[in-house]
Amino acid sequence: MSADKSTSWSYAEDLPAEDEVMVRARERSFELGVTPIGTGVGAVLTVLAAGSKAQTAVEIGTGAGVSGVCILRGLGPHAVLTTIDVDVEHLKAAREAFSEAGSPANRTRTISGRAGDVLPRLTDAAYDLVFIDADKPGLPGYVEQAVRLLKTGGLLIINDALDKDRVANPAARDANTVVLRQVGKTIRDDDRLASAMLPTGDGLLVAVKR
Repeated sequence: MSADKSTSWSYAEDLPAEDEVMVRARERSFELGVTPIGTGVGAVLTVLAAGSKAQTAVEIGTGAGVSGVCILRGLGPHAVLTTIDVDVEHLKAAREAFSEAGSPANRTRTISGRAGDVLPRLTDAAYDLVFIDADKPGLPGYVEQAVRLLKTGGLLIINDALDKDRVANPAARDANTVVLRQVGKTIRDDDRLASAMLPTGDGLLVAVKR
């Protein structure tokens, strides 16, 4: 990346302003040892959720609620976010963040369990948006489930899709990088999807179900 490009990326990442709700959610993330999404990714999530006019959303990997708050802030007043995490402490922290953000309890559904076990129980073609920020080995399965869950016109968003710039480097062959590289190609070649890679944060892979 050129110096100018790097400066522009940093400027774009730092431009969004966050309130005390987000600051506290980030603090809880660090206390739990969770790496939250960056401010740039959070802003994009809010914009994409708002632009999609989603009424039903699924989040795979709750963390401490930072990304969930961003999604909720883009969703309409009657939209519902279903968020899945295997760690009950993460879900507890997320519920606290949702409450502080002023989101009514009936707008969120927190599910404790492994995503690979929970996702197959969700209804086909019932969701407008799926955000994935979870373990990389499980990503191929999560993506296939996400495509099943999405309505036509639904939006799929995958966080950390560039893996700290390793995905673009053919010499990088660690397991997570290989999975992300393959998932990117699979989504690109899937006739059911129209996709794009955004350089925001550590990469957002975005796709719309045709």
